[in-house]
Amino acid sequence: MYAIVDIETTGGSAKLEKITEVAVFLHDGEDITGEYSTLINPERKIPYYITNITGITNEMVENAPKFFEVARTIVELTEGRTFVAHNARFDYSFIRQEFKSLGYNFNRNILDTVALSRKLFPGHRSYSLGNICRDLNIEIHDRHRAAGDALATVRLFELLLGRDREINGSRSNLIRNTRISKLHPLLDLSTIENIPEEPGIYYFYNESGDLIYIGKSRDLKQRIYTHLSNNTSGRAMEMRDMIAGIDYEITGSELVALLRESSEIKTCKPLFNRAQRRALFQWGIYSFTDEKGYINFTYKHIDDDEIPLSVFSSREKARSKLSSLVEYYQLCQKLSGMYETDGACFHHHVGLCRGACCGKEAPEKYNERARQAAGEFVFAQRNFFIIDNGRNEEERCAVKIVNGKYAGYGYFNISDMGFGLSALHDCIVPSPDNRDIQVILKQYLRSNKVEKIIDF
Repeated sequence: MYAIVDIETTGGSAKLEKITEVAVFLHDGEDITGEYSTLINPERKIPYYITNITGITNEMVENAPKFFEVARTIVELTEGRTFVAHNARFDYSFIRQEFKSLGYNFNRNILDTVALSRKLFPGHRSYSLGNICRDLNIEIHDRHRAAGDALATVRLFELLLGRDREINGSRSNLIRNTRISKLHPLLDLSTIENIPEEPGIYYFYNESGDLIYIGKSRDLKQRIYTHLSNNTSGRAMEMRDMIAGIDYEITGSELVALLRESSEIKTCKPLFNRAQRRALFQWGIYSFTDEKGYINFTYKHIDDDEIPLSVFSSREKARSKLSSLVEYYQLCQKLSGMYETDGACFHHHVGLCRGACCGKEAPEKYNERARQAAGEFVFAQRNFFIIDNGRNEEERCAVKIVNGKYAGYGYFNISDMGFGLSALHDCIVPSPDNRDIQVILKQYLRSNKVEKIIDF
């Protein structure tokens, strides 16, 4: 039993945007057995560019029901059914977020017709709904409207069901994982259904109870299912077949999951955890004070011996950032690792450097500007808390940084903030700093939004 769903929204982020239209077609594996479609009042303005795509205007949704008014209908339509959509994570994440704002945990098994199309109809140039439907001669009426796209997804899904039966016999295996029977006999599959679709850290154990793998994910359930159906390499299948027990812990914040994963891998050294990958951020900017008392900067490959001020994905990006600091703060090229010479740097010869490279500018004076440059990096000698999502609506996590170094993390209730910063300091569980932790923190803050930063 399936519920084939399509939605239209005010934008691309489930956390920031809202649903403007939803369509649901009920399907029994042979035919459509019911359908439902409605506009939704998103309780915000629809951007002009979205209207250009969908044709849905602010006037059209002005008198439409709000999501909470149709929520019960959506629950009833999808209950006991597999949630099917094209790029299902998009539609599913929006609907889950709408329900989450109402205090309800919407949880369904999902099937993505993009992934199924790649598997059962390989070789197409594009698997977007418009392109794959054109290739398969499926006509789409009302493109970029929920009912039109959902009905096209129904027709695509019916072709996928037929193709799956051709390959796997009369009984479709689209829902049932065909590799489940190959998993370790001691693994209790019923526990997997209760794993939440939340950020967290997870643990795999063998039949002797030994920890063999630690991982983290934004979506625990999806990631664990991926491991249990993984046949991409011999090592992945070897680990899959050894999994006899699974444990997990919700962290709320993906950042906390990253920090926990890194720390526990170092402590426990599980069999299947490789060294943490650093491929994306291999270059760093570093600082040190030389024998004459001048603050120096340099950029180089990240190593395990030093903690960088900041991390970069390429040599060029690290050099470009350092070059801009040299120019803005009138730093010495030589003392910033940008000009190798035994004497004065080139900028001094043309009047752009004040002479720190040849002793003409005192260290105290030069270091004032060097410290300002270092201060542009978020961790440089700062004391602050990173505040991010907690494990429920009333909770937040806090990651503590002292003098630019990681000091630990903890959780606090929002109501406790009435006591000021003391609640944040009190909730922290001390944790050691290291190079990998620093890279994780800097990479995360460069690439993700957190709720707030609080200096202390």
